[in-house]
Amino acid sequence: MEAISIVGGGIAGLALAASLDPARFHVTVYEKRPELPTVGTALGMWPNAQRALARLGVLEEARAASPVLGSASVRNAGGEPWVTVDAGEMFGISRIDLLRLLDAAVPGTVRRMTSHVRDIPANGSLVVGADGVHSVVRREAWGARTAARLTPYFALRGAVPSPVDPDHLGEYWGRGDLFGIVPSLDGFFWYASYRSGLGPYGIDVGSALEQARERYAGHAPAIRQVLAAATASGSLAQRIWTTPYLGSFVRGRTVLVGDAAHAMLPTLGRGACESLVDAVTLAGLLNTLPEDQALRAYDRQRRLRTRALSLAAAALGRVAFAEAAQPLRDRLLSVARRRNGRAAVGSGSAG
Repeated sequence: MEAISIVGGGIAGLALAASLDPARFHVTVYEKRPELPTVGTALGMWPNAQRALARLGVLEEARAASPVLGSASVRNAGGEPWVTVDAGEMFGISRIDLLRLLDAAVPGTVRRMTSHVRDIPANGSLVVGADGVHSVVRREAWGARTAARLTPYFALRGAVPSPVDPDHLGEYWGRGDLFGIVPSLDGFFWYASYRSGLGPYGIDVGSALEQARERYAGHAPAIRQVLAAATASGSLAQRIWTTPYLGSFVRGRTVLVGDAAHAMLPTLGRGACESLVDAVTLAGLLNTLPEDQALRAYDRQRRLRTRALSLAAAALGRVAFAEAAQPLRDRLLSVARRRNGRAAVGSGSAG
């Protein structure tokens, strides 16, 4: 049997371990975290991610644990809606639930190692870096110049187990900040991002919440109510990092998946989705092709696609986090809303 070492037991690593053919590969997963996290946030599952979950055999379970997102609005800081989007069958699953489903899907033949990997495993196996934006595998195989890049933005996320008014769902764009509220089965998830000097490491969540309450004190009442209900034990705080562009996701017998390969701004909500797609794509190729052909095909299929999404996320970030241009952005979106409203009324009267 061929040996594969997966460094990282997050979304990408577990999905890959669950997808590889156990009759062909002896798989070892290295994960520094001894147990699954207990605090998380919602991850929107786009159609490509849903297809990946179907290939993993967990799509229906994921749907059962998640509300369909339905429609939500992009709003100004005061809560006035600009654009309402119908998400169709897209659903938002808790990161905790997704990791639980992926963990359960991993065959019992997979070896689990609880350790903090500081060097690439030197056991002659194919090595997969699924160890996130601060990937040790990327640093060791691609060099120090590929170290994660710190953005000026901060992310604060959490869950509140209480009902939410459907009219409050969506994303609020202020001056250099955004705030989102999405449904969960027993309440709602929320997230906030803005420029901050906190961190980059060892951020105290309680202090971060107090900073956020001050930051959003003049925003919509719905935001203030969410932050008043948020607790440090039910929240996560971290700076946002991205991965520099790589000319290839493959180097020799080392390959990168997920955030280790293409961590991007979270503005498109595609990070977890693309991690799932990376994993099932790589596994499908390794299961059916010789290793060298599979790695070349994986790099060809995934690198340019994820690069395009990274650029799109950065472009959307410039709009969502607009500061000096925020008044102009708001005026343009308000004009677009009024025009769309008149067009809808005109269409209805013509019928």
